[in-house]
Amino acid sequence: MRRVAISAAATSKFTKAIERSIFDVACEPCIEILKSYGSKDVDAVLFSTCATEQYGSTIISERLGVKPKMSQRVDNLCNSGTNAIATAYSLIASGLCESALVVGAEKAHSEGNRLVWDVTRGSFNFPVHWASMFARSHMRCFGTTEEQMAQVSVKNHKNAAKNKNALFFQKPVTIKDVMESKMIAEPVKLLDCSAPCDGASAVLLLSEQRAKKAENDPVWIKGIGQKTSGASFASMDDLTALETAKRAARDAYEMANVKPSQVDVAELHDAFTILEIMAYEDLGFAQKGKGGKFVEQQDIAINPRGGILGCGHPVGATGVAQVAEITLQLSGKAGKRQVKGCRTGLVHNLAAAGSSATVMVLGIT
Repeated sequence: MRRVAISAAATSKFTKAIERSIFDVACEPCIEILKSYGSKDVDAVLFSTCATEQYGSTIISERLGVKPKMSQRVDNLCNSGTNAIATAYSLIASGLCESALVVGAEKAHSEGNRLVWDVTRGSFNFPVHWASMFARSHMRCFGTTEEQMAQVSVKNHKNAAKNKNALFFQKPVTIKDVMESKMIAEPVKLLDCSAPCDGASAVLLLSEQRAKKAENDPVWIKGIGQKTSGASFASMDDLTALETAKRAARDAYEMANVKPSQVDVAELHDAFTILEIMAYEDLGFAQKGKGGKFVEQQDIAINPRGGILGCGHPVGATGVAQVAEITLQLSGKAGKRQVKGCRTGLVHNLAAAGSSATVMVLGIT
């Protein structure tokens, strides 16, 4: 199987809902990438979104002046972006393509963002109710505290203050701010939650042969793990862990031949603060039940762009934006938020209460 690299990455500014079409939003980071790539010779265009507009990848291709062999839309709620990148990886690794442009884009009020058909949660039909159940279970079993959850929000908003593209750029919060914010679904408060927004992110994947000819130093996709347990909350049997994430991580580590202790920088799916704490444990960074105490650790740089809490959550773009951030970090191009000396990065991307998970390991060698 051929090696696959990410040669370029770009992310637009995440904003509150504004009067732009999904296609306008999607093209913005793509234009930046094509300028840096110096070519419109792209074999595949994959569009990650939950928007209802059809034929989107082909419309985007035409707007960009690209005439690819393959044009596809990929949707899997919050996990759409990394699913699209895994698909692009497969196209190149198999030899079907030499290059693939993956773009994720979303509008804050995309109708496809909502799981209106899932009746397994009864009247508790908002994502925050999933977070509430996870948080209450983790607190009951392991003594995790609301203050520890609040620390996640404080950390990620602090990181977002350095990221000009973040929805909450230069808007740090304190523990007091989080603890006193509006209760949404006990014990989850407003500042424990991410915010939907408009935004787009894109990455360019190249075959090894093509990547070595490009001007930019490549970042290699070294491991991919994916697992889906089902579509609804009915598949959950342990509310203190996500088996999908654990299995995806195991497969990604094995494929990349790395251990959790070798990860220097990570993008974790923190749509709610409790999800980041659970991720510490699911990914092997912290022992089971110790995630709450892991927030203050300094060994791994976690969510340096501000995560989903600080950047906002344009659902179809989130996974791509996570991969774009790790690519920039490993390339040494992350500006004020650059993590020094990082060589191995990880992306952890979930969908629908963790019923679907992707873990990717990226490296510079």
